[in-house]
Amino acid sequence: MSDFEDRAKDALSKPQNIGEMADADSVGTVGSPDCGDMLRMWLKFTEKDGKKVIDRASFQAFGCQTAIAVASMATELLKGKTPEEARGLKPDELSGDLGPLPPMKIHCGQLVEQALKSALDGGSAPEEKSAAPETLLGKLQPASGKIKIVPLEEDAP
Repeated sequence: MSDFEDRAKDALSKPQNIGEMADADSVGTVGSPDCGDMLRMWLKFTEKDGKKVIDRASFQAFGCQTAIAVASMATELLKGKTPEEARGLKPDELSGDLGPLPPMKIHCGQLVEQALKSALDGGSAPEEKSAAPETLLGKLQPASGKIKIVPLEEDAP
């Protein structure tokens, strides 16, 4: 196993800031139910030393484990950053202690970056929830209203 895989596995064993944030100031959602990778990020702001800063961030993800690990790292890194500082973070910076993402996993960092930018651009405010699904799973629901999520076994080929 590579160093990256070890760090990602460690991050997945104790992910941070997973789940909806009821009192969020902004929500950003990116991804496509067609490809299966989707991520929603909630941001809560506060004022510190006369500046608007991110007080808390949380996420919900459907997709590969690397996207979950990067989102977990990113939500920790965002605390105390101004929206401008957060907007300037690149995918490799958002991955934090995971380090540089392997080429085939760069899209995971980009997914997190896009969800963050969507939330920073206003995304949807919690009051607008009636126009958007309550959860990311709700957004994944196909027109037929049925979806089956099957967890993959770690030893699967």
